[in-house]
Amino acid sequence: MSTILVVDDDKATRDGVARTLKSDYTVLTAADADEAMAVLNVNAIDLVLTDLRMPGRDGISLLRDIITAHANIPVILLSAYGSIESAVEAMKDGAYDFLTKPINLDHLELVVHRALKQRHLESQNATLRTQLVGQTALGRMLGTSDAMQRIRDRIRQAAPTPATVLIQGPSGTGKELVARAIHALSPRANAPFVAVHCAALAPSLLESELFGHTKGAFTGANENRKGRFELAHGGTLFLDEISEIDLATQVKLLRVLETRTIEPVGSSEPVPIDIRLLAATNRNLAEWVREGKFREDLYFRLNVVDVNLPPLKERGEDLPLLCDAFVREFNPLLGRSILGFESDVLEAFKHYTWPGNVRELRNTVERMMVLAKGDRLTLADIPENILNEHVTIGTPINPISEKDEATRIRVVLNTSKNKTEAARKLGIPLRTLYRRLKTYGIQ
Repeated sequence: MSTILVVDDDKATRDGVARTLKSDYTVLTAADADEAMAVLNVNAIDLVLTDLRMPGRDGISLLRDIITAHANIPVILLSAYGSIESAVEAMKDGAYDFLTKPINLDHLELVVHRALKQRHLESQNATLRTQLVGQTALGRMLGTSDAMQRIRDRIRQAAPTPATVLIQGPSGTGKELVARAIHALSPRANAPFVAVHCAALAPSLLESELFGHTKGAFTGANENRKGRFELAHGGTLFLDEISEIDLATQVKLLRVLETRTIEPVGSSEPVPIDIRLLAATNRNLAEWVREGKFREDLYFRLNVVDVNLPPLKERGEDLPLLCDAFVREFNPLLGRSILGFESDVLEAFKHYTWPGNVRELRNTVERMMVLAKGDRLTLADIPENILNEHVTIGTPINPISEKDEATRIRVVLNTSKNKTEAARKLGIPLRTLYRRLKTYGIQ
């Protein structure tokens, strides 16, 4: 059942409207704007009916407060002094409707029903939009491997809660993507997502960047400036590479997490903050704690829920899906019509260690697409650094290495002027190369 707040300094009017609506709704009342805001702050209100003329702050002032603090609650203004000017001002300020006294109770019920129906539809649409954004964010985390399935499950479990999440994994594995997916699937999805890349900021700047500063706090502080915590108020703050925060700032960060307040640089006045914290690192943070580089108490504060991302070399079965996704992404951006990869390219990719992980794979696919001469990516399009790390030739042939060796020979042939150069690159005599070509049926 919807809850309606009726605000009027005249008790008879207040009680009369309440009696009319009580059969269909839960009705609360208030005698002035301040009392109304107190009721709104502790109750789930679906609609406000307020008098325009009241002692102290009037209905327009209350309307503006409601829009600021409770933007999704419709407000209907009532007045015995109805005028076009008042109606126009109220509607401009965001009122749902404007009714004059004496109140036509049948018309009031109709307007109230219509306002609540619209609010319900808007709430449903907002929920659907949030779910769509969340699923889209989760959908960007490509992969069918067991590791990726576990990560998506962990995200779905953690996202609806207020728990702090520590995301660990090598550089390029998609830690910020995980953070954004958690935010998008959380109740804070419509509030700010603020990311701070801690490694990019000097210790002398990090405190001000996080907590803000007051005018005159240091040389160059010409005005008050909000830090990232305040900018993320109501939403999610993502601290990337948190292992790079110096010990002094770690102490201050721990205090913020304990007190849920910050003190801008140059101020001793605490500022309340409401944020959900996500943190990420490419370090083994537990090892850093043992080495004294990271505070143990802060580590336990951060590591309420952990998400550990594997390197790409442990996700070989995800390579085809990732590669196809990057081709679809870059085709319109580069003005290309690349159809896909030759199978031996993907085979070569599986034998490369990908030290830069998914980020390196994405950059590699983009480079290959820029330089490709045909509509499919071939061995000839693979960058030299990936070719040079491929399996070494010259070892005895056995069932395990034959496929790797054949792939390597094709790669080198496609990037050599002739067979003599190819044999030199492979580190084998020319006659051995000819035998290998015959053995593997390579033309």
